[in-house]
Amino acid sequence: MAFARVNGVVLHHEVRGPADVPTLVFANSLGTDFRIWNDVLVRLGDRYRVVLYDKRGHGLSEATPSPYRLDDHVGDLSALLDYLGIDRAALIGLSVGGLIAQGLAAKRPELVSALVLMDTAHKIGTAEMWNQRIETVTTKGIGAMADAIMERWFTPAYRSPDNPDFAGYVAMLTRTPAEGYAGTCAALRDADLTQSTAALAVPTLCIVGDQDGSTPPDLVRATADLIANSRFEIIQGAGHLPCIEKPDETARLLQDFLDAALR
Repeated sequence: MAFARVNGVVLHHEVRGPADVPTLVFANSLGTDFRIWNDVLVRLGDRYRVVLYDKRGHGLSEATPSPYRLDDHVGDLSALLDYLGIDRAALIGLSVGGLIAQGLAAKRPELVSALVLMDTAHKIGTAEMWNQRIETVTTKGIGAMADAIMERWFTPAYRSPDNPDFAGYVAMLTRTPAEGYAGTCAALRDADLTQSTAALAVPTLCIVGDQDGSTPPDLVRATADLIANSRFEIIQGAGHLPCIEKPDETARLLQDFLDAALR
């Protein structure tokens, strides 16, 4: 395990792969840690140097007092990459991780060689929705929302009680620090990247599961439409986390896109 204090917060991170190949940086969704990418990374092999990290308030990273701003998360990742000496990378962001990726691409375009925006958007949800979620997690805990969240994350077939992996991801969600979850909900509530994302000029792939209940295909397509020359793909039989439900398809789309974008 590796930890670094950057931008005023301790971040858990891991670097895999050789140093003389293109670098990929993965940013995770709300209520998860970087283990969600493991099945995809196995399929990508060692063609890339990979940077994984837990955003503040998630996984083994420090949970600073809420609320957070998206700029906090963007600043954290920016500072972590500086700490690691990485000056050029492709960013792969899922859900709030996709907003972090969009924000970093706008803030430091010279750093970003390509973008993969997975099950995300330039703006997600309404203030009322996020405020409700903040109130629930701070008064009742994440467990009170777990069933509803799982319905958005995964397809009915995956949510089988006979699926031990599903039980594991429920545990990942419910063990997320309440402060980190609520703080990131506030960041999502206040984030609207419509203008900055429309100005991006970087090779971009937008991916969404066809049964995503958090950022449905039409929302992700609308984000793709903002970015000139972006590519949009739907993964069949997946919810909000295609990297878990459909790692083969996810890895294939990533590989095809990155082969063209990074050559």
